[in-house]
Amino acid sequence: MALLVVFALLCLSCWASFYFILCIVNGSRSYEWNCRLVTLVHGILAVCITSYIGHVDGPWPFTHPEGPVMLAHHTMSILGILLTLWLGESGIEGCAVLFGSEITNPLLQTRWFLKQTGRYRTVLGNVVDISFVLLFVVMRIFVGGTMLYCELISPRPRFFIKCGGVAMYALSWVFMVDIVRFAIRKSKSWHKQQKNQQEKVTANGYELKND
Repeated sequence: MALLVVFALLCLSCWASFYFILCIVNGSRSYEWNCRLVTLVHGILAVCITSYIGHVDGPWPFTHPEGPVMLAHHTMSILGILLTLWLGESGIEGCAVLFGSEITNPLLQTRWFLKQTGRYRTVLGNVVDISFVLLFVVMRIFVGGTMLYCELISPRPRFFIKCGGVAMYALSWVFMVDIVRFAIRKSKSWHKQQKNQQEKVTANGYELKND
C-alpha cells in the first residue's frame, strides 16, 4: 500500500515537473498552452498503455465484461458525457452525476488494496466499509434524488436528458440493493466475530480462575 502511494506521488511529481519544464523552455506560450501539451502527452500515454493491456496483456474487454449492471452504468455514463458534449448543454448535470458516481470510488479501491495486503479484516477495513455505505446512501440516494427532482421539474433540460437522469438514479437503487445485502452480511460477520471473541475471553477467564 505504501509503495503504491509513493509511486502515485512520484508520477504526480513527474507530471508537475514536466509542466514546469515546458513553462521554462516554452515561455513564449501561455500557461494553458503548456498545460494542454501535458494533457496531450498524458492522453496519448494513457491510450497506449490501456491499448497494450486490452490487446496484448489481456484480458480482452469484449469477452470479460464486468457484469450487466456495471456495464450498463459505464455505458450510460459514456453516452451521457458524449450527449452533453454534442449538445453543448446540461454540462453541470453531467458533472454532478460524475461527482456523485465517483466520490465513493476511492473507498472502493482502498477496500481492494486492503484485501490484497491482508489488512481488510481490521478496524481500518471496517471504517472503510462503513464510510462507503454511508457515503453511497447520502450522495447517490438522497443528494442524487434531490438533484433528479430539481432536474425533472426544471423546464431547461431536454426530455432525453431527464430520461438519462432517471435511468442513472434507477441504477443507483440497483446498486443500493447489493449494498444493503453486503451491509447485512457484514453486520452478521461482525457480530459473529464479536461473539467468538467474547466466548474466547470468557473461556480464558474460566481457565485462569481454575488455575
